[in-house]
Amino acid sequence: KLDQYDVIDKHTQSGLDLVERYIKFVKERTEIEQNYAKQLRSLTKKYYRRGSKEEQECRYSNHASFQDILNELNDYAGQRELIAENMMTGICVELTKFLQDLKQERKSHLSDAKKAQQTLESSFKHLESTKKRFAKEWAEAEKATQQADKTESDPNATKPDVEKARQHAHARTHTAEECRNDYAAELQKYNKEQNLFYYIEIPQFFNKLQEMDERRIRRLAGGYCQFSDIEKKVLPIISKCLEGISAAGGKVDEKQDSMLLIEQHKSGFEQPGDVEFEDYSHGIKPATSESSLNAPKVRAKLWPFGKKHKPPPAEDFSHLPPEQRKKKLQAKIDDIAKELQKTQDQSDALEKMRGVYEQNPQLGDPSSLEPQISETSQNIGRLRGELTKYEVGKNWDSNTLRGFLEKFNTYVGRSAFSEQLESQHLYSEFDDEFDDVQTPIGQCKAIYTFEGNSEGTISITEGEQLSVMEDDKGDGWMRVLKANGEEGYIPSSYVKLVS
Repeated sequence: KLDQYDVIDKHTQSGLDLVERYIKFVKERTEIEQNYAKQLRSLTKKYYRRGSKEEQECRYSNHASFQDILNELNDYAGQRELIAENMMTGICVELTKFLQDLKQERKSHLSDAKKAQQTLESSFKHLESTKKRFAKEWAEAEKATQQADKTESDPNATKPDVEKARQHAHARTHTAEECRNDYAAELQKYNKEQNLFYYIEIPQFFNKLQEMDERRIRRLAGGYCQFSDIEKKVLPIISKCLEGISAAGGKVDEKQDSMLLIEQHKSGFEQPGDVEFEDYSHGIKPATSESSLNAPKVRAKLWPFGKKHKPPPAEDFSHLPPEQRKKKLQAKIDDIAKELQKTQDQSDALEKMRGVYEQNPQLGDPSSLEPQISETSQNIGRLRGELTKYEVGKNWDSNTLRGFLEKFNTYVGRSAFSEQLESQHLYSEFDDEFDDVQTPIGQCKAIYTFEGNSEGTISITEGEQLSVMEDDKGDGWMRVLKANGEEGYIPSSYVKLVS
């Protein structure tokens, strides 16, 4: 009914306001999700470890699991960002566009209803005007008729007066009849328009508004469901992230971490022997600082929890304990072997290219490759020398050095930690190796400079004449004697034999 127009107007406007409120609500939710994800990413970045030291620590399962947790949490933050993005595009953007269309549609329907109502009101006003005119003309007609009857009954009235009164009454009656007919026609027209307005137009307008409001409700209900469904879609991935966090906790193996630490820092030294009792009652004087070390100093070296002075790093890793030295040497050997293989492949490629140039001179000059081939050959020789040097160092570490350590422990148990015995007896193992050959077996000339930093090696300079004391036995090293009497091992590829 028309009296419910204002109610419908207010109800539809309230529905549009609800849609707008829900859009603002979802926007604030997306901002919360975005801030949450941003804070999670900052948190993971803050605690994520990078660098060589951290990479070494990550070999332990408890450190690695924490890194896995940070990675999973970072992925979890990504899913929260995805929720915010999908809510913004799937709910806020779509509902905002839908709301604008609803506002235009509602405005159009209400405007059409208002126009129809104004048309009916205008028609009613015209009907009232016609009705008043008819009432006025009919009253005038009755008055004229009464006046004509009075004139006719008046004995003093003349015949023209009576005729004039009758004509006037007749004209008034005719005009009143016309107004009556106009009023009847307007009334019929208004009733038709009124029926059209109340039974057709207004129901249509209200039905359109009802359909629009129900469509709004359905779309809003879909937005409510989207609020949940968008998060449900990423729940499997979120669950995997949480499962990954749980799995990271399950991968922690305390025994494995302990064994890894032991294996990484295992020195290879044997435990020191018992300190012997020195009986001063028989007049034995304690050793002086010139002949031996005092006991507290040695005990400080052997005490496992004391602070140790770290020696400067050596090229052959001799500053490390045997087991760690062996690992470092093996890693160095592997790196040099890879570089040697790469250089060898480069040399083979250059040789092939030179062969192609020799067969097809138009492709290039073979002599132009000579500097590169020469440089590559020198690099190969240098790398082979370094490889042999580290392999020999590794052999000493696993064989000769083991005997060295056994003798060291024997001397430590037999004497009061004498450094003189160490220098007098232990290093004689290496000196004995050079006593076998006394006469040079040939002469050679150094073609490269070599820095003998490792124990048992000597340094040579390019062009230096040397005496060969022991030939290369297949390990890439040979023993030579310098003019100053210094004797030791050098890489075989660093010299050229001369007759």
